[in-house]
Amino acid sequence: MNSKIWLSSPHMGGTEQNFVNEAFESNWVAPLGPNVTGFENDLEDYLEVEKHVAALSSGTAAIHLALVQLGVGLEDEVLCQTFTFCGSANPIMYQGAIPVFVDSEYETWNMCQNHLEAAIKDRISKGKKPKAIILVHLYGMPSKIDELLEVSKRYEIPVIEDAAEALGSSYKGQKCGTFGDYGILSFNGNKIITTSGGGAMVCNTEEQKKQTIFYATQARDNAPHYQHSKVGYNYRMSNISAGIGRGQMEVLDKHVGLRQKMNSFYQDIFKDFENIKVFKETNQDCISNHWLSCITIENKGGFSKEDLQKSMEANNIETRPLWKPMHLQPIFKEAPYYGNNESETLFKKGVCLPSGSNLTNDDRTRIAEVVSKLA
Repeated sequence: MNSKIWLSSPHMGGTEQNFVNEAFESNWVAPLGPNVTGFENDLEDYLEVEKHVAALSSGTAAIHLALVQLGVGLEDEVLCQTFTFCGSANPIMYQGAIPVFVDSEYETWNMCQNHLEAAIKDRISKGKKPKAIILVHLYGMPSKIDELLEVSKRYEIPVIEDAAEALGSSYKGQKCGTFGDYGILSFNGNKIITTSGGGAMVCNTEEQKKQTIFYATQARDNAPHYQHSKVGYNYRMSNISAGIGRGQMEVLDKHVGLRQKMNSFYQDIFKDFENIKVFKETNQDCISNHWLSCITIENKGGFSKEDLQKSMEANNIETRPLWKPMHLQPIFKEAPYYGNNESETLFKKGVCLPSGSNLTNDDRTRIAEVVSKLA
């Protein structure tokens, strides 16, 4: 059996161990320390705008703390992209709030500004103005940010920008994760860079960062004893994980370039298939990190989505369906939904393909051979 070709596996750059060793040697094995501060500074420098970053235990934790700081509570409503991973939506439930799901548009696969506005108008007419909007840059593809922010500003609803999959992507020259009232990053093991687990909050002000850290460290009041006036959480990143992140930042741009080359590889091997479309940018405003390269397959003759996935599996190559929309998930079956089923169509037609920055020429040859044998 050939070795496994993974969808998106961790890819170390080589210097991560130096930062981790330094943490052990200095006994900074704690949820604070020089690596945490250094990683936050590295991210702030990378984002190239005046932002403040708080390193946390996960991207999901960052979304939760954004909702907390926006005052989202029991029975409040939060607009959320339906075509996403559950980590975008679950924190709404943590707060006892109600997710209102909004469909995608076909170019970026991200939240549709028309469905967003329709949802806002309808919720307001029902006496429930939403407290926040969670938009996502799916698979690294930037949303139509100008249009979405225009709607949010017109109705004065704050935006949580979920860039968990989009570190290294940009829109009109500005890095994703820096457009919202709060930005969200993830460093899970399958992301562009990893801290094994972990995430970050991108804040507009130093005060927001301080509040994020306050809530992430059990909301301990400034007192000589342990005193708590608010509910806090254990969401801070460890100094060890941050050390891995510091080493990964040194290869971030390289990893983005390698993922983009994988997308070009798929564009090439599928170029003669009229029923297959590789997900890519549609204009020069967007630059995707192509965290995952995806295709959609129309049933117009030729091989099907199922044929491709079975053949890949038989050759020990991992693939995955696109995200199942949140409004189709059993746990969210009662949640309001606004759209025309674009996300459902994508879910039925789409496949994620191996996209890692550590894939080899031999890996690409094996993938191409599977495709050519199906043709």
